[in-house]
Amino acid sequence: MTRGKTTSTEIPRPRGWVSFVGSGPGDPDLLTVRAVDLIGKADVVVTEVPEHEHLVRTLLGLPEPAPEGEEPAEPGPGPLFVDGGFGEDGQPLTHASRAKVVVRHAKKGLRVVRLMAGDPFLYASGPEEAQACVKAGLGFEIVPGVSSVGAVPAYAGVPLTTKDHREIAVVTCGEKVDWSRYADGRTLVLLSAVGQIGEIAAALVEAGRPATTPVAMTRVGTTTAQETVTSTLEHVAADARAAKMAPPAVTVIGDVVDLRQTLSWFETKPLFGWRVLVPRTKEQAGSLTARLREFGAVPDEVPTISVEPPRNPLQMDKAVRGLVEGRYEWIAFTSVNAVKAVREKFEEYGLDARAFSGLKIAAVGDKTAQAIAAWGLRADLVPSGEQSAAGLLADWPPYDEVLDPINRVFLPRADIATENLVAGLVDLGWECDDVTAYRTVRAAPPPAPTRDAIKTGKFDAVVFTSSSTVRNLVGIAGKPHPSTVIAVIGPATAKTAEEHGLRVDVMAPKPDVELLVDALADFGASRRAAMIDAGQPVTKPSERKPSARRKATSSR
Repeated sequence: MTRGKTTSTEIPRPRGWVSFVGSGPGDPDLLTVRAVDLIGKADVVVTEVPEHEHLVRTLLGLPEPAPEGEEPAEPGPGPLFVDGGFGEDGQPLTHASRAKVVVRHAKKGLRVVRLMAGDPFLYASGPEEAQACVKAGLGFEIVPGVSSVGAVPAYAGVPLTTKDHREIAVVTCGEKVDWSRYADGRTLVLLSAVGQIGEIAAALVEAGRPATTPVAMTRVGTTTAQETVTSTLEHVAADARAAKMAPPAVTVIGDVVDLRQTLSWFETKPLFGWRVLVPRTKEQAGSLTARLREFGAVPDEVPTISVEPPRNPLQMDKAVRGLVEGRYEWIAFTSVNAVKAVREKFEEYGLDARAFSGLKIAAVGDKTAQAIAAWGLRADLVPSGEQSAAGLLADWPPYDEVLDPINRVFLPRADIATENLVAGLVDLGWECDDVTAYRTVRAAPPPAPTRDAIKTGKFDAVVFTSSSTVRNLVGIAGKPHPSTVIAVIGPATAKTAEEHGLRVDVMAPKPDVELLVDALADFGASRRAAMIDAGQPVTKPSERKPSARRKATSSR
């Protein structure tokens, strides 16, 4: 073999690459577009904190790992996760040891994402680890992240600079800091100050800072567990102890802290920190949980039903063949699941949306119409009023033998659907093929900790989107605690909830999941305002005293 040349039988060794990616201060929505792209392509993700693996799995839609003590059936999808915080001996890794871990994986020719809290080059070990890559002859890139230095105060409603305060100093606290250097009026941003805040405050006062200088200390900033204590240099040590402040926290000292009274926007969200139970399947819960997060809630999805194919698929097969052959004038979709079931049957037969040519399509509501639109189709009929079977019937045209060449309707539905729609269509002169497109069966009970949380009031609210979610949740997990706020999507669901001994606090003005969340947010905002007006601390429903139990009567 000639030196410096590659023969046809020699495979070039792949070159590894390391991306030092800033994950930001905690809120996954603060990841950059570049960070998301690299995480999606990574072979290996070297994490820094325990939350990083969950963040990546959520971002990529990957399942959580098997519980401790259980072996996974097979290697899961996604990148290899390597703990960069602790070694195999359980001891924290030094910067040098962590750099060796990164280099070792990159030398295998793998795409390594070194996920770092905050920003890789700001109060982080990024420079040392990048130098190790240079020494090893490995290529690397730096993807800046949102630093906690600016992000956490912003989420606390504390601007670091204003037209009257233009200078800031960022200090990583330790034993050798000369606090006399910071006796002027500059805004101070302190990192790792929780354990020393008493000594730091005393040193600043001794150096000439007024004892009345405002202080804000924010822990786990940008997350829904965020908590901010506002105080002064004179009292901050006692106030931090009383609030049980713990790392990680960012402390801001200066007059800018006073602006929090008017600029606090995150912790004042109407459902901030509320743990909300969402008893729906994951496929159904997407828009609902996203809306809850917008209002500051922490959704917890607990499937109460499982959608299964019909026991006998022959009826569905016959109806789809009839659709292709032009047997129907209308097809009526009464749920997103019905759209999904028909679409899956089409894919099974190798059909596409062109088979709907000449067929009129009805959708029970906007969400179902959107599912139809995602298929490349347009609903010809959506209720102008109530989005329900009754609303659909109110707008459905009667059969006209002159205008309608065919008098038959294909109605793919759940096995537990009521007969009202069929009876109403028959009254209008139509013939219906009422076909079971899918079955809804009760899901398995949730884990014991979730069941306990439901029964003991650890959830602040539960949102019921149908009568079946009420029945199934009570059946598999028991009744929610009386302190839990009950929100329902409509009158029928409210009636079912009351029949099960639950008091309904919130009902959507129309049967729409986003309007349901909006109504719950309005409830939370009113509740918060009432506490503030009464001079009471703002608490969550789950923080009520055990004696504050409710009667099972309607408050609507």
